[in-house]
Amino acid sequence: QVQLVESGGGLVQAGGSLGLSCAASARTFSGYRMAWFRQAQGKEREFVAAIDRSASIAKYRDSVKGRFTISRDNSKNTLYLQMNSLKPEDTAVYHCAADPSLWTELTATAAWRYWGKGTLVTVSS
Repeated sequence: QVQLVESGGGLVQAGGSLGLSCAASARTFSGYRMAWFRQAQGKEREFVAAIDRSASIAKYRDSVKGRFTISRDNSKNTLYLQMNSLKPEDTAVYHCAADPSLWTELTATAAWRYWGKGTLVTVSS
C-alpha cells in the first residue's frame, strides 16, 4: 500500500508559477513510476505528466509542454511538478499517482494504482 499526499497548491495570477510536491509513504519509492493528473470542475480527470522510476524519462500532455516540469527525488520519496506560465485553463485539482508496473500505458487513470487526494490550483486571469 502506498499513501500519497500532495501539497503546494494555491491561487496564482495568469503567467505566474507554482510548485507542487507529492510525498509518498512507499518504502521503495524508486520502484514506482509516478504521474500527475488534474481534474477541473465538471470535467474528467486528465493526464498531465509522468516520470519513470529513475527519472530518466518524462512524458507530458501537449498543452503543458515547455511550461511544466515533472521531477522526483528518490532519496526523499517525493515527486514534484514545477508549473510556469500558468493559464486560467490550468485551474484544477492536481493529483499524484503511483504504479509499480513498467513504463507502458500512462495517460489512462486505470493504469495507475495509487492516488493522492489532490491539491487545488487556481489561476486567475
